[in-house]
Amino acid sequence: MHLFFTSSSRRFTFTALALAAVFAAPLSHAAADQPAPTATPTPVVADGVEKSVVKIFATMRYPDVFRPWTKASPQEVSGTGVIIDGNRILTNAHMVLYSSQIQVQANLSGEKVSATVVAVSQGIDLAVLKVDDPTFFDGHPPLTRASKLPDNKDSVLVYGYPTGGNNLSITKGIVSRIEFAPYNNFTDGLRIQIDAAINPGNSGGPAVVNNQMIGLAFSRLGGADNIGYIIPDEEIDLFLKSVADGVTPVKPGMFDELQTNENPALRPFLKIDKSVHGIIVNDPFGKTADYPLKKWDVITKIGDNPVDDEGMISIGNNLRLEFQYLIQKMAKDGKVPLTVVRDGKEVNVQLPVPTDRPLLIPALGGKYPSYYIFGPMVFSKASAEFLEGIGNRSSTLTYLSFIGSPLITRRGDQPAFPGEELVVVSSPMFSHKLDIGYEKDAVSWVVKSVNGIAIKNLNQLAQVLNDSKDEYLKIEFAGTGLETFIFPRQEMKDSTDDILNDNDIRSQGSPDVLDALKKSGK
Repeated sequence: MHLFFTSSSRRFTFTALALAAVFAAPLSHAAADQPAPTATPTPVVADGVEKSVVKIFATMRYPDVFRPWTKASPQEVSGTGVIIDGNRILTNAHMVLYSSQIQVQANLSGEKVSATVVAVSQGIDLAVLKVDDPTFFDGHPPLTRASKLPDNKDSVLVYGYPTGGNNLSITKGIVSRIEFAPYNNFTDGLRIQIDAAINPGNSGGPAVVNNQMIGLAFSRLGGADNIGYIIPDEEIDLFLKSVADGVTPVKPGMFDELQTNENPALRPFLKIDKSVHGIIVNDPFGKTADYPLKKWDVITKIGDNPVDDEGMISIGNNLRLEFQYLIQKMAKDGKVPLTVVRDGKEVNVQLPVPTDRPLLIPALGGKYPSYYIFGPMVFSKASAEFLEGIGNRSSTLTYLSFIGSPLITRRGDQPAFPGEELVVVSSPMFSHKLDIGYEKDAVSWVVKSVNGIAIKNLNQLAQVLNDSKDEYLKIEFAGTGLETFIFPRQEMKDSTDDILNDNDIRSQGSPDVLDALKKSGK
């Protein structure tokens, strides 16, 4: 399955693996739109909605994970936004992440106005913009948001600026289904599926039922006909409430691995009768003895709501969702109440629901990659974006699997200790006499140790390289069959400035790494 984000001039792809396991922003950045079918505008128009829809223009400077000291070339992208209360504009996070300039343009206007990002959540793919000129909103009122979810088969209009033309486009369809599904960075949320045409450029455009916005367009299913996805108002309201409270928009979540209670062998194995229904804990997220869930627990209720054997709950008369949907409604002081059956007995527990899942290989989350250059070598932190980049070359993934690289064997792991990172060689070695005879394209090799000192993270690596008084540096890598690099330490250190100058690199490291070195007195 592939989900394509719908901002014009770039394409975002989520693989089925990302959805199932490490949904940590594995974004692919295409320089141009894929050809899209031209949507036929419907003659049905909701009066006044057009006044609240804007076109967004952004100049993007994406990270270059293989040259982390610089940024990718600027790309011009466009999409859609909608005016909401408080003289604000709501759009998708992927429309504005890594933007160096943003402009908005009202419908039928020839004037573009500068805008800035005031809040963004990559997890739920939402962002709020503020324009520099408050008169922009004169004659452009906020669009009313619906107070409840739409029903299946409701007629829906989608407004936006997709490729194929410059003017506002309106497409018509119906609400196909509503489900609780993965978004990004291990964030789950409600998602509305519609069959109205959504194409690149529709990102951030409102979906409207009976002249009220029911949500925001954000993606479509690649390889399928007219399957588009909407972020519903319920998710938008949670995001806006966090913004209003001055809190970074995050959502509580449950990260335990579960399995259904459908196979007939499970009930006699668990010693539960037919009256017990619920979903089984296969692998608890917490590994300490006091963690409230245990392997083989059967979660039967969340609050007072019964959970069925597929982990679903009934909402109203015609909606069935994953029970985790109620976490964002019921979480209090970072916990939710669950009822489990353990060893045949009913137990009430308070489950912690963190707002972030710690990952050994995290997503950049809108930041640029950290790096450090020493001699001809460039080191960086492993990130989801780096993995995606090397994943575009299937031969590289096969090679990493063959050598047992931690990039493969520990993908999806939590850090084993606070501050643990995988430090990778992010770039081919710069041409220099010091690297004669070594594998210059050691990109993706994970640093295991330097002079026998195990490397825990990038800051520590930089300190070890600078602190060393040994005559030689011995750099070993994790995996089988990889070379060990031996360098004369002082020559490595002395060559760094010349290598930086020869390659027009401004700084030996990213600000966070250099600040850590400075604090250590090096």
